[in-house]
Amino acid sequence: MFDVVIIGAGPTGASAAIFTAKAGKKTLVLDNDKTVTKRAWVENHYGVNAIEGPDLVEIGKKQAGKFGAEIIQATVSDIQKVEGGFTVESDQGKFEAKHVIVATGFLTDLAEKIGLATKPGTEPRVKTILDVDAAGKTSMEGIWAAGTIAGVSVHTIITAGDGARVAINVISEMNGERYVDHDILKS
Repeated sequence: MFDVVIIGAGPTGASAAIFTAKAGKKTLVLDNDKTVTKRAWVENHYGVNAIEGPDLVEIGKKQAGKFGAEIIQATVSDIQKVEGGFTVESDQGKFEAKHVIVATGFLTDLAEKIGLATKPGTEPRVKTILDVDAAGKTSMEGIWAAGTIAGVSVHTIITAGDGARVAINVISEMNGERYVDHDILKS
């Protein structure tokens, strides 16, 4: 069983995976390779002069993998609540998880299919988003949402930050105390 299954490996999902994997949580990322970031040219991402969206996505996935996240190209078709967590069904098999983070950007079909509460989007061209609380929790205990699908701006710097924020909240809940990840320069 995975501690966390993250659906989506764009800036939101990969950022969440970096934090969960680095915190020692067994992390799986299932990605259908449909992130809109793959069509972007990015010049407004802090710490990056300019980068093509596909490169930003690949760097994020490699960074998550560096910390131990497993990334599988797959399309998720269903999420079922089971004893102790969830079964996440995909075209690449079924996976068990204690927590799920939905980071599917504009794509709400899966979330709507499993009955997560939605509301109208606030961003241009974002018709529907998930109704989440301040921590990123959806209407189903154990399923979280981050990024554009959770109502934040579509900018990569913001969605990546939201993925990290929600991951910190998931880790904190799992640990039973607030989790902080601060690296320091090595002398």
